[in-house]
Amino acid sequence: MRIGLLLSILALIGSAAFVSPAEAYRDYLTIEQKAQLEKIQTVVVEAIALTDKGPVDAAPLEDVASRRLSELGYSVVRDVAKPHDATFKLKCEQRKTWEGTTVAGGDADLPDAPSRLWKGPACQLTYLLGETRIKWQKEVRTDFEDAAAAALSANAGEPGVYAMSKLREKLEQYDFPVLLAAEWGHPDRLLKLLDANDTPQVRKIKIISLLGEMQADEALPKLKAMLKDKNLSKEAAVALGSMGKEGIPILVDILKHSKQPELQAAAAKGLGDLGNTHNDSSVVPPLLEMLDAPGIDITVQTEIAWALGRVPDRRSVQPLFDLDKKLQKIRKDPPDPQVKKLKEAVFWAIKQVYTEDQYS
Repeated sequence: MRIGLLLSILALIGSAAFVSPAEAYRDYLTIEQKAQLEKIQTVVVEAIALTDKGPVDAAPLEDVASRRLSELGYSVVRDVAKPHDATFKLKCEQRKTWEGTTVAGGDADLPDAPSRLWKGPACQLTYLLGETRIKWQKEVRTDFEDAAAAALSANAGEPGVYAMSKLREKLEQYDFPVLLAAEWGHPDRLLKLLDANDTPQVRKIKIISLLGEMQADEALPKLKAMLKDKNLSKEAAVALGSMGKEGIPILVDILKHSKQPELQAAAAKGLGDLGNTHNDSSVVPPLLEMLDAPGIDITVQTEIAWALGRVPDRRSVQPLFDLDKKLQKIRKDPPDPQVKKLKEAVFWAIKQVYTEDQYS
């Protein structure tokens, strides 16, 4: 039974022992390049549109990119001869030409990363800093791979033109401006957008996540305030888990006193992230205090167990063993999925904090 459980745990280790996005954030840039990015104000937008019949007018694509970057306060020019700080480039094709993906944190695994398998209509988004192409690359794709068949089905005429129109729609939906603002280190622009009344909820959630990954100190007061927003509190707690050690007391308070299990679970995860990133064992006592507290939600217990495993500390050994013994007495057929998840988390955490050879 233990062997089977261990195999299940090994399949989950990838999700429990991940590298924080904050740890990989812009690590591929030099100090000088980061300083240049933070000063970006004027951006040149360049686009090309290629169909099976050759190039077509890319102005509609440039218009979308220019307008959306302007909404974040960037000054946009079309003439490369004019003074500018960066060049945003769009290459849109009816049949995408593979140019390779970048290695930047976990970007290669994201849905908007360039796909070597996709051969249909796509726009590849990159930028230049001076004459240097930076290792940031995103891709938007249409919902169809065969432009000719899609155009015929829609009675839309020329497939290449139809493909470009659909890619333009995708660029209207894809939030590349906030991704660039995060990439360039501009939390002030993101915070302004976060405060805007007309910013959609889904965009606010994305911005909160990016602010956490950026470890933007400027965002700390705003994230604290958002813990009171029932619609955004969970995302704010997760973002705080990516921030500096200043977020630890806030997350401890949420874990101990919040009445929302989802928010408590997010706080536990955040404490595990911070303890792991900063090698700070101060997160262990509050996690242990809540590990088997009366009335604790099982989903919160599970996150606490994962967190304790990420911050190995001998103080965790006995409480984890005690909870493990308690869980082994629970026999249900079929097994309770939540109990199973908690058992897996506790067993994995024990393996991290108790590594003596005699344990099996």
